[in-house]
Amino acid sequence: MMSNENFFERVYAVARQIPYGRVTSYGAIAKALGAARSARMVGWAMNASHSMDDVPAHRVVNRKGLLTGKFHFDGTNLMQQLLESEGIVVVDNQIIDFDKIFWQPEVES
Repeated sequence: MMSNENFFERVYAVARQIPYGRVTSYGAIAKALGAARSARMVGWAMNASHSMDDVPAHRVVNRKGLLTGKFHFDGTNLMQQLLESEGIVVVDNQIIDFDKIFWQPEVES
């Protein structure tokens, strides 16, 4: 069993590959790491990454395109503002055209 710290580093390595203007999900990252049932752990890793400027945690959302992690950002709307600055449209915490901008790590990495 790998340590949480090692798993978190692997999560961050995948998150750093998410292209500008695209998003992925906690589950897609977990699946890419061969840990398909660890989406919640990916969420914990994203929550722990907020002091790391090189990890684009705002590009990781839930499998339906909802900004479930937004409360972990400083300022209630920071996650949405970061996404919108990349041209991503968000309405009621939901990414519009989620399927079109979704990035699949194991396919496109």
